[in-house]
Amino acid sequence: METYYGVAAIAGICLLVLFMGAVKQKSAGVLLAFVLRVFVGAVGICAVNSALKSQGIAVAAGINPVSLLTVGTLGISGLALIYAILFYRLL
Repeated sequence: METYYGVAAIAGICLLVLFMGAVKQKSAGVLLAFVLRVFVGAVGICAVNSALKSQGIAVAAGINPVSLLTVGTLGISGLALIYAILFYRLL
């Protein structure tokens, strides 16, 4: 378990360095928008999960790299896509 946290910390630091390098480039706006969508999407997943849990609906999306990539790329429609797939599996 400790190895996992060490690897995650190293990966996070590497991503931070890459992000800082990309900010200096002209594509900084695109990268910043992507990171902002990922952050808002993660908060949105948490909010929708808690709202569904309070209503007694047993559907919860996990926050993992694939879901964050989907939300970061597609935005709010990616969030809707994740929950649409989960509700489809519920049928």
